[in-house]
Amino acid sequence: MADTARSPAATMLTLLLVVAAAAVAEAAVPAIASQAVRHVNRWGPFLGVVVPNGFEMEPLLRSPDFSPAKELPYLDVAGEKKVIIVMTGLGMLNSGVTTQLLLTLFDVEGIVHFGIAGNADPNLHIGDVTIPRYWAHTGLWNWQRYGAGPENELALESNGDYTRKYGALNFSDYTVLAAGEKSGNLLNSVWYQPEEVFPTNGTPESRRHAFWVPVDDRYYRLSKNLESITLERCVNATTCLARRPAVARVERGCSASAFVDNAAYRGFLRSRLGVTAIDMETAAVALVAAQQGAPFIAVRSLSDLAGGGSAESNEAGVFAALAARNAVAVAVEFIKLLG
Repeated sequence: MADTARSPAATMLTLLLVVAAAAVAEAAVPAIASQAVRHVNRWGPFLGVVVPNGFEMEPLLRSPDFSPAKELPYLDVAGEKKVIIVMTGLGMLNSGVTTQLLLTLFDVEGIVHFGIAGNADPNLHIGDVTIPRYWAHTGLWNWQRYGAGPENELALESNGDYTRKYGALNFSDYTVLAAGEKSGNLLNSVWYQPEEVFPTNGTPESRRHAFWVPVDDRYYRLSKNLESITLERCVNATTCLARRPAVARVERGCSASAFVDNAAYRGFLRSRLGVTAIDMETAAVALVAAQQGAPFIAVRSLSDLAGGGSAESNEAGVFAALAARNAVAVAVEFIKLLG
């Protein structure tokens, strides 16, 4: 949070994050933190705004629609739409823990998540802003032993722990062979697995499996009104995209704690799972929101081609800031719709 510490709003955001961190460290909220949380919650309910990193949060804090209140920050859109903004940090664990703390500590009526993402869809372009209807965590695997194939049952599959329903990545399909060599790879295959979800309104210790986690139906219907937003096209005076970016409601996005900059894996995720946005946090936010029964939607702006573009470098180094600004623009307009 060092890059946002200049503003009063950033100071308050830091306080909220420190409160959350204290709850983890001590397994309970200390008295002074609990008092601060109760004071904040008197202003609720809030919309939870979950942001991965500081550079993605900064355009929001600089937005003319952002105005820090005396007691806590809020977005002044369509009246005073009060929000609690949290920054998660990189990866699935950070984003899941932060979202859980947000919903546990504060009076939150729904979650809007935004950030940047890699693009696996050849029909979309860098700078476009996607709003997927479903999210999957693609980092939970059953790694199959060498010699077994798709017809062989996975370890612990018979008792319902694992499944072959969602397909596998077979490493031998991507082995580079010399002329005359036979295909094969000791790494064999990894099979994609659904998460175990234990809904708060369900039977204790009764799990439910979830691979594709939907966003909130009402939120998704509202997002159709965002498709006509005018988005930024230029990074600076000399670097612009070939066409003006657009908002696209798409079917699927995926997340895992791995930065994808590989054309072969990008192609696999697109052909096997049909995803557009590839990121490192959203599925964790979606899973926690589903477990807690909180309405949720995610806005992800495409900053790069996830390895499918130039062989020289990843495009995010040039376009990440532009993508972050476009993500904020769409997220703010969505919050206005809720107001």
